[in-house]
Amino acid sequence: MISMKYQSTRSAAVSASSTAAVLQGLADDGGLFIIKNFGGFDWQGTLSLNTFGMAEKILGALLPDFDAMPELVQRAYTGKFETDELTPLVKVGERYVLELFRGPTSAFKDVALSMLPQLITAARAQEGVTDEILILTATSGDTGKAALAGFCDVPGTKIIVFYPDEGVSKVQKAQMVTQEGENVCVCAVRGNFDDTQTGVKKIFAAGVPKNCGVRLSSANSINIGRLAPQVVYYFKAYADLLHSGRIQTGDAVDYVVPTGNFGDILAGYLAKRMGLPVGRLVCASNRNDVLTDFLRTGTYDRRRPFYKTLSPSMDILVSSNLERLLYLLCENEEEVAGYMRHLNEDGAYTVPAAMREKLHEEFGFGCCDDAQTKETIGRVWKEHGYLMDTHTAVAWKVAEGYRSNAPVVVLSTASPYKFPAAVLSAIGGDTDGDEFEIMARLHEMTGVPVPQGLATLQSKAVRHTDVIDREQMQAYVLGKVEKWN
Repeated sequence: MISMKYQSTRSAAVSASSTAAVLQGLADDGGLFIIKNFGGFDWQGTLSLNTFGMAEKILGALLPDFDAMPELVQRAYTGKFETDELTPLVKVGERYVLELFRGPTSAFKDVALSMLPQLITAARAQEGVTDEILILTATSGDTGKAALAGFCDVPGTKIIVFYPDEGVSKVQKAQMVTQEGENVCVCAVRGNFDDTQTGVKKIFAAGVPKNCGVRLSSANSINIGRLAPQVVYYFKAYADLLHSGRIQTGDAVDYVVPTGNFGDILAGYLAKRMGLPVGRLVCASNRNDVLTDFLRTGTYDRRRPFYKTLSPSMDILVSSNLERLLYLLCENEEEVAGYMRHLNEDGAYTVPAAMREKLHEEFGFGCCDDAQTKETIGRVWKEHGYLMDTHTAVAWKVAEGYRSNAPVVVLSTASPYKFPAAVLSAIGGDTDGDEFEIMARLHEMTGVPVPQGLATLQSKAVRHTDVIDREQMQAYVLGKVEKWN
C-alpha cells in the first residue's frame, strides 16, 4: 500500500501521520482522519497468514508510521481471547456467524480496544509527547467496558467513559461501574447516547487548558486506531471460508452487519478498498432506522423519535463514521463539510443522485423491530441450537430478507449473556429475579457457557456512581483534569 498522510474528511489542509492521527483521535476541524488511496496491498498473500499475522500486515499497511507493529499486535492479543483465532466463524444453517465476542469483555469492541492502547502508547513515544493522554469516550454499552479494560493502568494514560443513564443493559452497566484501575473514571449522563456522544465532541472542540499536562484522545471509532483493527476480521472470515473449501480465491462474500455508528460496517468497506472480494455489505438497523432510511433514500434525517430497544448498542441517531464513507465516495472535503454543517444546524442533509447510486452499488439495508428480534432469537435457537444476542438477531433477521448467491456472513457483536433477560424471554424462559439469576437460568436452559468476565460480575464492588446532566460534561472533565494534576 502506498504510504500517505491521513487528512480530515472536511479539509485537505488538516493532515497528520498515522501515529499523530491515532494520538489525536479527532481532527482539529472536527472532521475524521481518513486516507483515500488503498491500492497496492497484497490481499491474497494476507489470507495465507494466521490471525496475528493478518493483523500485523493489515495494521502495518493502514498505519504505516508505527514502528514494531508485530510486537504491538502480540502485546495486544496474546492470552486475552478464548482462542488465538480471536474471531471464530461458525456455520449456522445456510449462513455463517462471525463471533466477535470471544474477548475479555464479551463484545466485538475487544478486537479494536485490545489494540488501541498499544497504538496510543507507541504513538505517544514516537511523537515525543510527554503529556498524559486522556481518553474521552461515549458509549452505547460495549465500547465503554472494552475501553476501560484495555486502558486500565496503562502508563501515560487516563480514561473517562460517559454512558447514557438508563440507556445500557444492566450487565453492561455492571461491567463499567465495577471497573478497577487507578486511571479510570466512569460517569452516567442523563440523556441518550446521541446526547452523550455530542457532549464528548463538544469537549474535543473546546479542548483543555494549555500546559495542564494532558492531551485529549478518543477510544470511539472516530479514532482511526479504533477502526483499523476491525478490518482484520473481515479478512479472517474470508480466509476461513477459503480454507474450508466453501469459496475459491476471488469469489465474493456478503456480510450483514448490525450497526448504529457505522464503524463496524465501514471496516468492511475499507477491507474491500484494500482488495478483499467483499460483495455486498448489508446494514442492519433496529427500530432506530436512520441508517436504513439514508441508504434507501439518500436523505439523512436525525429529526425523529429516539427509541430504547432490546439492542441498545444500536440506539443511535447520529452515526459518526458515516462521514468517512461520504468522503470516500465523493473525495470532496467541502462537500462533506457541507453535509455535516447541515446535520448540525438543520438536523438533516440529502446527497445527490450520483452518490445515492454509489451507495446502492455497495450497500444493502434492512431493519428489525423488537418483536422480530425476539422471534428470531427463539426460532434460531429452536431450529439450529444456536444462541444469539439481540444485536446479532437484528442482523440475522435482515439477512433472511436478503437474497444472494454468495456466502453470507452475519457479524455477531456480543455474547447473549450481555442481554440475558431479553434472550431468555425470547427462548421461553422465566425472567423473574435479577440479571445474575437470569444469567444462571439461561445457562441452565441452554448449556451455553457463561463468559468468565460476566460470571464474576456479581461479586465485584461498585466503584463508579457519578450521574450528571449533559450540560455538565465539560466541567466534569475539567474537574477531573485538575484533580489528577
